[in-house]
Amino acid sequence: MSDAPSTTSTETLVAEFWKTLFARDWEHLHVFFGDDSVYWDVPAGPTLAAKGPKGIVARAKSVLDSLATFENDQIRTVSEGDTVMTEHHEIWRFSSGEEIVLPCLSVQVVQDGVIALWKDYWDMQTLMGPAPAEWRESLANGDFSWIVDATGNR
Repeated sequence: MSDAPSTTSTETLVAEFWKTLFARDWEHLHVFFGDDSVYWDVPAGPTLAAKGPKGIVARAKSVLDSLATFENDQIRTVSEGDTVMTEHHEIWRFSSGEEIVLPCLSVQVVQDGVIALWKDYWDMQTLMGPAPAEWRESLANGDFSWIVDATGNR
């Protein structure tokens, strides 16, 4: 990860990651992940995970790129050893006017200077219930080349 941000701690690395993700800086997001890194949206299950920089960025982009805005209301961060847990609200605004505030708990495990494991915990109905039909359809018809089975990744 030669072009990764310079960090002094796991918490700093994760904070830089969040800034990059919420800016939807797809060109820079990959630097936070290694080839074996895994992203797992826990409500979707381990069989719909993404792996490696290319897969993780493709996964994030497929869900977030069409939003009008994507913001973060960070509540608290707890860090111990290689693990950072972030409680936050993601604010999803769609071009059709809908706004969803999605409470999340994110867990990231940092190893060898990259996020080796990223798991997001949130409620599926809070997001999918009020989400516009067009957005849900775009997810269903999107590119799923990033899908891997993360069963056993802890």
